[in-house]
Amino acid sequence: MNLKTTTPVLEFSEHVEELTGGLSAVLLAGEDLWVACDELTSVERLTLSGGDRFAGQRSFELADLLDLPAFGKEKVDQEIDIEGLASEGGYLWLVGSHSIKRKNVSVEKDRNDPDEKNIDKLRKTEAEGNRFLLARVPLMREDETGESVLTLATPDGALEAAQLPCTLTENALTRAILEKDEDGKPDLHLSPWLGLPGKDNGLDIEGLAVAGERVFLGLRGPVLRGWAVVLELQVGDAGASELRLKKIGPKGRAYRRHFLNLGGLGVRDLCRDGDDLLVLAGPPMTHDGPVQVFRWPGGAAQDKETVVWPDEFKGPALTIPHGAGVDRAEGITLLAGGNSSSLLVVYDAPSENRKVGDAAVRADIFELP
Repeated sequence: MNLKTTTPVLEFSEHVEELTGGLSAVLLAGEDLWVACDELTSVERLTLSGGDRFAGQRSFELADLLDLPAFGKEKVDQEIDIEGLASEGGYLWLVGSHSIKRKNVSVEKDRNDPDEKNIDKLRKTEAEGNRFLLARVPLMREDETGESVLTLATPDGALEAAQLPCTLTENALTRAILEKDEDGKPDLHLSPWLGLPGKDNGLDIEGLAVAGERVFLGLRGPVLRGWAVVLELQVGDAGASELRLKKIGPKGRAYRRHFLNLGGLGVRDLCRDGDDLLVLAGPPMTHDGPVQVFRWPGGAAQDKETVVWPDEFKGPALTIPHGAGVDRAEGITLLAGGNSSSLLVVYDAPSENRKVGDAAVRADIFELP
């Protein structure tokens, strides 16, 4: 990767307002940078250009590749709320937040509305949209152009798009959290939080890493008495372009839980580095606060549920600067080269200083300690 800057520019030609307004996930694969915005139903491919920018956007509409339950329905929020991207085994993997939303009362827009109206808005929650999506899509190079593209299936049929079956309000993972285990109990750590909005410390997936059949999901919430949660799944093919969860957890559960002491922070993204997991951690709710990257040694190679204490993270945490209500780090991807590694970081709510003209924003590159 011949990058000649620590602040590369990301240029867009489609969905410009949404993408320059905030990015929620990022993945570097070869010379291509894949990004997503949580307000869209597409993923975007950019290609390294000139050593200081990623440009040449191509947008891939996921409704052409996957079953999106809300797509095309009027008066229904259709966004996927994509919060994580990863690549493994020839696939691009992606995950939605799996969270529900509470109506927002905005200081800027709603201040002059009657109190009764704003109180009523704060009562309303919804679980519509395509947020309960966990899927993989074949990532291949076209013979004619050499460009990386997403496709329903590879020409030889060896790889095909697949997903956990989902509806507007649930999928196999959320059902597994509510399902009674061998002791006749639901998941007492996580099930109480399924009915709470993500911004209220409810269940909210914001990180994704994949290692073979293992899928790791980082939770922004809930944070339990200061402890963040990473879920580990093992997925297999279920036929008809569907994935299924294997029962790898204790007491017959379809997942494992890992509890990380991140000093009260939640997981904002995950990135795999060999057997290690890099954890982007930030405030679990809507306030500003510290943003750090922790290295969890062997995080992608656990054989049981774990509790990870502060002194078990390797080396000092990397601190990512943030602003007041702006420049919230949302996605990380690994840049490896020579004897050192670094991270490319993208942001939600970019500050005006981060914007370049009307159709581009700057990312940051930080060397890992």
